[in-house]
Amino acid sequence: MSEGQTTEQRWGIGAVAVKSTVYALPANAEMQEDFEWLLKEIVAGGGEAMVCEARLVDGLSDAQVRALFDAARDADYAKIIEEARELAAEIKRNATSEKQAETRLQLARMRKRLAEVVAIDFFGANGRLAVEGLIGELETQVIEDKTMTREPKKASEPGELKGQIWVTRRDVHVDRIACSWLIRSFIDPEAIIRFVAGKGYVPKEGEQRFDMFEGEITHEGDRCSFEVLLARTGISDPALRAIAEIVHDIDLKDGKFSREETTGVASLIAGIAVANESDEQRIAEGAPVFDHLYRYFGSKRG
Repeated sequence: MSEGQTTEQRWGIGAVAVKSTVYALPANAEMQEDFEWLLKEIVAGGGEAMVCEARLVDGLSDAQVRALFDAARDADYAKIIEEARELAAEIKRNATSEKQAETRLQLARMRKRLAEVVAIDFFGANGRLAVEGLIGELETQVIEDKTMTREPKKASEPGELKGQIWVTRRDVHVDRIACSWLIRSFIDPEAIIRFVAGKGYVPKEGEQRFDMFEGEITHEGDRCSFEVLLARTGISDPALRAIAEIVHDIDLKDGKFSREETTGVASLIAGIAVANESDEQRIAEGAPVFDHLYRYFGSKRG
């Protein structure tokens, strides 16, 4: 694309930069149409542009190109998360009925902004779950006219979850790796875990989706999926709570618990993700990290 194309135009269709004047979209009919309309606008404005379909983008692998899209959308989600946290703080400071109308308008604008980002989130970036959880929590608070956190769903006995087919998004990172470890270590050692597309997956009967949009176990409020899964099992274990705090801070990047071990664990998990494209391999190599953490915190008694 030419320099004549505005940032707003590029953002509006979700294109990401792969070079200074080259932008990419997934190869499908809808995206091609978006680019062709944009090309006409640029030419009409006196600029120059061309649309090409490429199998190889500037020497990048498919996974690297996808990571560019995910990073762009995660940055968009991060802005909405910041806005949601500011609104949550404002609600706590001014929990009055007079503020209800204004708060509802802010939530409606936030929800609209989220929908716009979701529309160009082609691969299901991680940040969406955190935004959905926070906005959902705020909407519940406003509807119920109170600022207390929603009551968590009733805990299940670990045995009740045994024998389930577990489903999560591909390209697993810390929250999904930790959830998989918790499932196979404390719920069902023989658990089958399937990895599917982050967007557009239609669940089958009997599946338990975790860390997925509209999943049975996913972000709730400001809690990551590992925290929700731990609460849902009803397991009371200080070592697991300590691990949950680390996973929370790595996944949500909000520094809520600020445990000294967090930075090191984040680096270990990032290294595992970079070194392994296979999701099963990431989980296999991530499991010893959480095994060691569990023994460490167990020896410290939390």
